[in-house]
Amino acid sequence: MNILDKIVVDKRNEVKLRKSIISSSQLEKTFLFDRATFSLSKKLRKSTSGIIAEHKRRSPSKSVINNNLNVSDVAKGYENAGVCGMSVLTDSKYFGGSLDDLILARASSNLPLLRKEFIINEYQIIEAKAFGADAILLIAAILSKTEIKQFSELAKKLQLNVLLEVHNEEELHKSIMPSLDMIGVNNRNLKTFNVSLDISKKLSEKIPNDFVKVSESGISSVEAIKELKPYGYQGFLIGENFMKTDNPGESSKNFIKQLEL
Repeated sequence: MNILDKIVVDKRNEVKLRKSIISSSQLEKTFLFDRATFSLSKKLRKSTSGIIAEHKRRSPSKSVINNNLNVSDVAKGYENAGVCGMSVLTDSKYFGGSLDDLILARASSNLPLLRKEFIINEYQIIEAKAFGADAILLIAAILSKTEIKQFSELAKKLQLNVLLEVHNEEELHKSIMPSLDMIGVNNRNLKTFNVSLDISKKLSEKIPNDFVKVSESGISSVEAIKELKPYGYQGFLIGENFMKTDNPGESSKNFIKQLEL
């Protein structure tokens, strides 16, 4: 079993437990469930930087990244820096996140928020909406074409943007459908954790222009973004690079300034 398979097994058990504690109908009655959402994809199309900044405490590949920061401060810092959106890791076991992080980020900023999670059940999409997300991540490697269609169509009904993550051409071909807003190419091989921007470059021409193209993982320099922009990328998901500093907001602000020089 690779790490992704392990995460999915644990996630199925976790979702089963969460459903037994709070039902979907209870989630639909929460205060945030009816709020109008912000569109991350529209913001990326209009942006010059395209930065989606992430809140991430740790990861299976790097263990602890930063356990000392307050989510509210990070969200305010990112918004002040002028990022397009914020990605919030809500997986607890492998990434040290939680749904509380999402709700705190929502209370602290008006950024479009992406719930970054291993979504394997419709319940998690309802949960995302109830906790203040504006967009969800779907990972092609762990979902069938039918699930991608079912989950993305539910997200659309709930006015949530959908970022579909792919790692190769095969995943891309099975996934392209009108209910997606953004297609993200993960430069990290989730089985080996090796990172290469060549994955984004190679897949760029296969992604139709109807979708916002997002490059994810391994982007740690302004040069990397400048290298990827000619390939049609309008979004760049950056987590570790900002989170490993004492002040992610200030770090992202300086990064965007350099990018716009």
